[in-house]
Amino acid sequence: MIKSMTAFSRQDSKTDDIELCWEIRTVNHRHLDISLYIPESLQHSENALKDIIRRKLGRGRIDLKLTVQPVTTTKQLEISINTQKAKAFLDACESIKSLSPESRPPSQLEVLQWQGVIEESEDKAKDYSKHVKSLLSKALDELINMRESEGSRLLEMIQTRCEGVLQLVENVKSRRVSVLENLREKVIKKIAELDISADNNRLEQELVYQAQRLDVDEELDRLRAHIEEVEAVLKRDEPIGRRLDFLMQELNREANTLASKSNDVETTRSAVELKVLIEQMREQCLNIE
Repeated sequence: MIKSMTAFSRQDSKTDDIELCWEIRTVNHRHLDISLYIPESLQHSENALKDIIRRKLGRGRIDLKLTVQPVTTTKQLEISINTQKAKAFLDACESIKSLSPESRPPSQLEVLQWQGVIEESEDKAKDYSKHVKSLLSKALDELINMRESEGSRLLEMIQTRCEGVLQLVENVKSRRVSVLENLREKVIKKIAELDISADNNRLEQELVYQAQRLDVDEELDRLRAHIEEVEAVLKRDEPIGRRLDFLMQELNREANTLASKSNDVETTRSAVELKVLIEQMREQCLNIE
């Protein structure tokens, strides 16, 4: 099943001591780009959390934010003061005092509010780190369900465009006989208007040359083959976005060649319609994992 790279997920959980909330947003990206925002007390778990993400997601820019709030009860979360960080903060304030002699020293509350001065005990952080990982897995599962749901819509849209491309290919193919007949009539009419006699063998050679120059059978065959490959890739149970993007480039190249060789109004219109359908698919393929 194909997956979109655009989705959102939120999972909340509450224990006797803390409230946890994971928020995950994903958008399209060439690779897997993880931006993880977690409290400092859980920094030791960052690599383990990223491993969970990599096992579940293949591509996209992933922004994850974990919010941890203590529950106000008679049993408060155990916290401790990082005296080294507090002292470093006070020393920094003292060192720049000469730049602003009239400034007041920081209050105790301001010192406590400095990042890392008040820290949750390591034991307590370890107590809920497993809960954080479990909640992350649930949030990622919800995210994947949303990506699959959006992917189903993209699949339907791409399949519809593929059918449109094949129909246009058949239309162009069916017109080739009439295009060559029109070419012959134009050449003969031009010779008649010039009131000259033409060597029949030379005329036939010229018509064959023109027919070869305008022949698009190879382009039509490649367009059909690329669409068959797109349909096969869509059935794969793996990240397919990059392969689809490559196939869209190949389809567009064949459509451009078809348009350049066309000397028929209807064929030119079909080539333009092909480019429109391919561009519509390409835009959506950029959002597929």
